[in-house]
Amino acid sequence: MSVGTSSAPGAQDAGSPPAASRPPGDRADLGIDPDMLPDGLVVADEQGRVVCFNAAAERITAVPARDALGQPLEKALPLEDLEGRRWWQLTDPYGGLAIRVGQPERNLLLPGGREVLVSARYVRTRPTGPLRRLVVTLRDTEARRRTERSHAELIATVAHELRSPLTSVKGFTATLLAKWERFTDDQKRLMLETVDADADRVTRLIAELLDISRIDSGRLEVRRQPVDIGAAVGRHIQAYVAAGQPADRFLLRVQQPLPDLWADPDKIDQVLSNLLENAVRHGEGTVTIDVTATASPREGEDIGTSVTVSDEGPGIPEESMNRVFTRFWRGSKRGGTGLGLYIVKGIVEAHGGTITVGRAPGAGAEFRFTLPVSAPAYLA
Repeated sequence: MSVGTSSAPGAQDAGSPPAASRPPGDRADLGIDPDMLPDGLVVADEQGRVVCFNAAAERITAVPARDALGQPLEKALPLEDLEGRRWWQLTDPYGGLAIRVGQPERNLLLPGGREVLVSARYVRTRPTGPLRRLVVTLRDTEARRRTERSHAELIATVAHELRSPLTSVKGFTATLLAKWERFTDDQKRLMLETVDADADRVTRLIAELLDISRIDSGRLEVRRQPVDIGAAVGRHIQAYVAAGQPADRFLLRVQQPLPDLWADPDKIDQVLSNLLENAVRHGEGTVTIDVTATASPREGEDIGTSVTVSDEGPGIPEESMNRVFTRFWRGSKRGGTGLGLYIVKGIVEAHGGTITVGRAPGAGAEFRFTLPVSAPAYLA
């Protein structure tokens, strides 16, 4: 590894021992260009002077490598902790305890108050010997801040969505308990039906939160069973018709023969429910559902099952299509948590499948997900 972005390939540090005698942990002979590293890398020699300052360190600190190389570390990389104390004086890597091996990652401040994540490794010639190299890595905090903002937005959204049904439940139950005799049976039934519907809404929201937690942590369990995907779509259509939607609004086309599909029936129902609800609520005209055999998205399998849900509404703007499966995307119409399609994508991918969004032939929205058949080994 060259020791500075301005050094010639294969250049050796002034005063460095030959490669054969370098101490363990000093891998300057690997030939890795520091500018290829995604994190900022700053290396100081035994005198505390900077001998490596890679491109990522330049970007994060806004200090050119030519200005940093050869400078004392505390001058090239002046850092303060969140209480305003100078970090290098506080930790004293060269004069402190010789048993230390480094510093864990922590938030520190660059001049101007910009926050960065910094960790350090102390390279010694022997376990308690003098410092041979001080290796510092820098990371921008923007990605972490985006995650924190996303979590804060999730909490705010959930709090807002919970407030309305819980207020309704509390109001109606308190009213019924205080004035039960004053209401007719029909009035009592109406209030209890409202409480029941709001309780279902809270239950659905909690289920969404649990799904998001499992998706984000990679713990979403898939319990595979034989699934008749055509019949599953048919049940959802029948439920919409029973709820008052005209039967001719739905067109189901199932290509035969279909491969035997092994999937989690409850989670596939969740995917179908979300996609059909979006088409009915936000789309217009006929909602068409095509179930076909297709190439499997999984290597080693020849065939999979594809489900396409399309409508004849205004569709999704081109500039929004890359955000459809992100958290809180709601499109042009408000309502809901904006978490449904994020969960749908997580469920499909947990099955080893893929999902896409595009424009339907009738100019509406078209969602298409493809699942591998995932048959057990004993059926192969």
